[in-house]
Amino acid sequence: MESLTEIRVRYAETDAMGIVHHSHFIVWMELGRSDFLRQLGMSYAEWEAQGVKLPVNGIGLTYRAPARYDELVQVRTTLKSATRRQVAFSYRIERDGLLLAEGESRHLVAGSDGRATVLPEAMLNLLSRPVTPL
Repeated sequence: MESLTEIRVRYAETDAMGIVHHSHFIVWMELGRSDFLRQLGMSYAEWEAQGVKLPVNGIGLTYRAPARYDELVQVRTTLKSATRRQVAFSYRIERDGLLLAEGESRHLVAGSDGRATVLPEAMLNLLSRPVTPL
C-alpha cells in the first residue's frame, strides 16, 4: 500500500544556497502521512475527533540529493507496521524518479488526554485497507 503526495517546492522552503532546507523534508513526510490516512477513507482530523492521536515517537531521515525552488517532488508513503499501540510509516521523497530522501516515523497511539491507549479495532482494520488515490 502506497500513497503519493505531490508538492511544488516553495521559495520560502529554500535556504541561502538555493536548496530546500532539511527541516522541510520532515514537514513533507507529515503531509504524506496525512494524505495516506485520507486515502484510506478517514482523515487524521477524523481520527482526532474520535479521540485517537498518533504522536511522533521517533523519526529518521537520510538525505540523498537536494531539491530546489519550483521543482515538483513526490512523497511516497507506505505503512511499515501497525499494532494496537504503535504505527510506523516509511517515506521516499523523489523528483522524477530520483531519490532525494528516505525515512520513517514511529507513532504511539494516544487518547485525547495525551496518554497511551490502544488503537480501536476499526482503525486497526482501516490501516490494512488498500489506499485509494485522491
